[in-house]
Amino acid sequence: MSDSQHTDLLPAYLAVGEDALKREAVIARLKARLGTMGDMAFNSDEFDGESAEGAAIAAACNTMPFASPVRLVYVRNVDKLKKADAEELVNYLKAPSATTVLACEAEKLARNTRLYKALAAAGPKAVIDCAPPKSWELPKRVRAMACTHGITLTEGAASALVELVGENTVHLDNELKKIALAHGTGEGVGEREVRALVARTSEVKPWDFTAAFAERNLGKCLALRSKMESTSPHVLIALCTTRLRELMAAQSMARRGNPRGLAKALGAPDWRVKNHGAWARQWRPEELRRALASSRDAEQAMKSGSDPDEVFYRWLVETLKR
Repeated sequence: MSDSQHTDLLPAYLAVGEDALKREAVIARLKARLGTMGDMAFNSDEFDGESAEGAAIAAACNTMPFASPVRLVYVRNVDKLKKADAEELVNYLKAPSATTVLACEAEKLARNTRLYKALAAAGPKAVIDCAPPKSWELPKRVRAMACTHGITLTEGAASALVELVGENTVHLDNELKKIALAHGTGEGVGEREVRALVARTSEVKPWDFTAAFAERNLGKCLALRSKMESTSPHVLIALCTTRLRELMAAQSMARRGNPRGLAKALGAPDWRVKNHGAWARQWRPEELRRALASSRDAEQAMKSGSDPDEVFYRWLVETLKR
């Protein structure tokens, strides 16, 4: 292989974001590409930022490749490097080796850090955004992931899988592999089959509860509450109170003839309030005012010696009844 074959590679890359499956795919593609240029068994080093020393990483980067035009140095959890060790990489990136690709991976790395800036300066495509899809987009993503394993999920099945497993795409992909093995290819996989095959490993998120609350779906609220072991009633009543205020704002904006202005009024992104208009129509204005006032009384009772769970359940039932 000639040196010219790797001239379009940057000296460093950063795969950053909470989508672990996408980060894995980015690193896998980079390894596969370098593997076509030489034997990576003799030309790659891997480090974990939680325990690695910056000097050792820099030394690996400055090592000459053997029987290959390029070598790979891969650092996972680069955001966990100690400050002095991160500074070693910053200094290395001021004059990086022409025969090494430094591949860094991080769940989060602030843009204002010296390390992020140094990695980004490697080239316009050095930083690969691995941000996860929004929670409401995830079932669609899961259905696409299922196709890569030769199965088709219904919308209900995809939503159920996210509910049971959570939003970690690696965990979701692993469960899809298991479903594919148990189900085989052919007919689509429905929600009932997913619930039969997949054990719950994820706790229900508070925003799922507040969505059911805004819908005035008491049965769904009670079902979700039973799967929220670590979320206290104090937290939930505060979140529900916030949601009540948001619905009051949605009704107010609708009365003014400007329902699309809700996001700006609340200082929230459009996607976060996309259902508020429909939810607000489930309530009469006086019901929202009464619910808000009673939440104050319930919160005072919870802080005054009454059983918090009992008070919250009583308030929830009273608030959501029509």
